[in-house]
Amino acid sequence: MNKEILRLAIPNILSNISVPLLSSFDTALMGRLSADHLGAVGLGSMVFNFIYWNFGFLRMGSTGMTAQAFGRENRQEMSTVLGQALIVALGLASLLFLLQIPLLNMAQSLLLVTNDQQPLVSEYFTIRIWAAPAALGLYALMGWFFGVQNAIFPLVLTILINIVNMLLSYFLVYQWGWGIQGVAWGTVIAQYTGLVGGGLLLWYRYSWVRQHWQARTLLQWQALQRFLRINRDIFLRTLCLTLSFAFFYRQSAGMGDLVLAANVILLQYVNWMSYGVDGFAFAAESLVGKYHGANDHNSAQRAIRTSFVWGMVLAGLYALVYGLSGTGLLRVFTDQQEVIHAALPYLVWMVIFPLLSTPCYIWDGVYIGLTASAAMRNTMLLAFGGYLLLYYGIGQAWGNHGLWFSLVGFMVLRGGIQWRWYARFLHRKP
Repeated sequence: MNKEILRLAIPNILSNISVPLLSSFDTALMGRLSADHLGAVGLGSMVFNFIYWNFGFLRMGSTGMTAQAFGRENRQEMSTVLGQALIVALGLASLLFLLQIPLLNMAQSLLLVTNDQQPLVSEYFTIRIWAAPAALGLYALMGWFFGVQNAIFPLVLTILINIVNMLLSYFLVYQWGWGIQGVAWGTVIAQYTGLVGGGLLLWYRYSWVRQHWQARTLLQWQALQRFLRINRDIFLRTLCLTLSFAFFYRQSAGMGDLVLAANVILLQYVNWMSYGVDGFAFAAESLVGKYHGANDHNSAQRAIRTSFVWGMVLAGLYALVYGLSGTGLLRVFTDQQEVIHAALPYLVWMVIFPLLSTPCYIWDGVYIGLTASAAMRNTMLLAFGGYLLLYYGIGQAWGNHGLWFSLVGFMVLRGGIQWRWYARFLHRKP
């Protein structure tokens, strides 16, 4: 089981870590222009996180359903899941194009974007929105690859996307002087490069998929209804998660530009940790789904336990690195001394966060593998309510420390409620 988990987790970790590497690179580019640019790219990225994270069900739902079909060795079902996910991705991307102006206005209002930052955020948004079809299509494709127990292709695609993005962004920002436009266009071109690469890998390794794609099968209401129901619940779960971080950004913006800039950087630490730990969560998705589909419940239980052990080991390493090198890492993201000084008092939360939040990430992987979408939705709703109670009941009086306390508390609540729900309801199901 250790070998199976590491075979999936190591490529996932490398792939996932390259995602915040890209965000960190963009943050570092803007951090050397001004605090306004730094805050604007953080807010602009959060707008797209808010949008795309809510459509993360395309990856998560595809992984769980495909992994279970893989366990049953049902190629027709695996192909149908991918086709349906791509159809839904295209429809959602079209909707985003139509609603881009109201979405931007709503996001700027929710995130308390200041008048000075609005032009930069708007500039960033109106360019990056063109990547929507590629970004959502990649969610579906990568989720499917995870479901068929292939962690190598997502790694190859993520590295490709990030290399293209970083090279283009650097060139457009420093050679052509495009500023925030350069960062946005670098992301757009890189996303489409990744989508084309993913399509080529699919046809190369899984050519049998085409044999099972038929309109009457992909649009069959019964199968499509199950796909939509599972993904509806994951969407509602993810909406609460993105609202929690949007709330964090909103409260940060209300504390002033320096606190916002500091929290934008500190959230890069959180991203590095979460994407790394998610490597074991993704392994849990693939293995729990496979064993659940094959009705091998003993192996599913072993996969769950072993995923937690490895996840906590990695969390301990993150806490150690952040504790020893947290101050030095700040200078990687910005050379603005006032931003560095504003962030220093809150580095202690970077040590605490990995240790207390990791269980909820692993539980997410377990629930996705089981396609327990309703349970994911319900546990998240309870934890999100607790997060708001923590902040307004205790955290608000403590300023930015209270904000970080509430976010950590939210993660602890998620993990605790997920564990209790699994022990009481899901573990009993055959």
